[in-house]
Amino acid sequence: MCETLETGVTPSRGDYVSFTVLEPFGVIAAITPWNSPIMNDATKVAPALAAGNAVLLKPSEDSPLLGPELARIALAAGLPEHLLQVVQGRGADVGAALVAHPGVRMVSFTGGTTSGRAIARAAGDKLIPTALELGGKSPHIVFADADREHAVAAVIAGIFGSAGQSCVAGSRLFIEESIYDEVLAQVVARAQTIRVAAPDADGVEMGPLASFHHRERVARFVDRARQEGGRILCGGAAPTGAAFDQGAYYLPTVIDGLGYDAVSCQEEAFGPVLVALPFKDEADLIRQANGTAFGLACGIWTESFKRAWRIGRALEAGSVWINTYKQSVTSTPFGGFKNSGIGREKGIDGMKLYAQVKSMYFGLHEQPLAVAK
Repeated sequence: MCETLETGVTPSRGDYVSFTVLEPFGVIAAITPWNSPIMNDATKVAPALAAGNAVLLKPSEDSPLLGPELARIALAAGLPEHLLQVVQGRGADVGAALVAHPGVRMVSFTGGTTSGRAIARAAGDKLIPTALELGGKSPHIVFADADREHAVAAVIAGIFGSAGQSCVAGSRLFIEESIYDEVLAQVVARAQTIRVAAPDADGVEMGPLASFHHRERVARFVDRARQEGGRILCGGAAPTGAAFDQGAYYLPTVIDGLGYDAVSCQEEAFGPVLVALPFKDEADLIRQANGTAFGLACGIWTESFKRAWRIGRALEAGSVWINTYKQSVTSTPFGGFKNSGIGREKGIDGMKLYAQVKSMYFGLHEQPLAVAK
């Protein structure tokens, strides 16, 4: 992609030829989260290097091992020494120092919205660009005409895959009123059969959360949903027994009985917690689904192309999946609207993210330029 990335000759209005070229920023600070670490590291490092930059990679202190391994692989593959360096430490200390360093000319960050705001403020003081891939509260929508078997399977995978520890987790389930009870019952029944176990256990479908500290955060989220009047239809607790003592396990949880503006429907749990809400019609759906500060992704299940097009265009989301969910390829841009981020990773947009545009002019004048009097 870096060899075929287009620059261009621009239309001129005088006796000259004008065109653009792309140039690297210099040093990029890439700050990545603990979830999906190798994917997030590579998604930043590869295009930044391909665009001609050097990269300082700071992986999360909760997943520190894969970043150095990626650097070793890159070095063994022929990457010149020192172009990719890994800096370890806490985000509040090392991450902040990287952003503030005068030699860093661009910051690419994936993580929580609160941290993203802090990075944006610090980068703003230096007047350097940022790319921020932040949180989500993505709606997963099931219309009455949907293929329910496939829709239910996608809903389950969309929220309980990776134990919900994904920025694009479909954490809000919107079901058309006429089929609400039926589809919700199917989702709950399937959630109750998910086998929670150690990652290396036979037949495991969902493993533990990243840490006990994070499990406490998820448990507080569910407790707040209870306090708001939500009904816990399944899960809502950590599993018991000796098999679960060594990991931060939490049961697949489905909640309903809340309004779309409840705190539990607005904030990201980042765990295996699904909130279900009914909708009457398209206008009601759009009002509820867009009624959040986030705008990362959404899923739509319907057999109507026209409806899918209308809803997909009306929803405030950077990625729209129709009759599928959580699909991603390196050729297609990824990023969010609103508080879900700034900029796009992957695809041509993801390459241009790490380059500066320079305009160049070649004069074709036969005579010296006249000087204004």
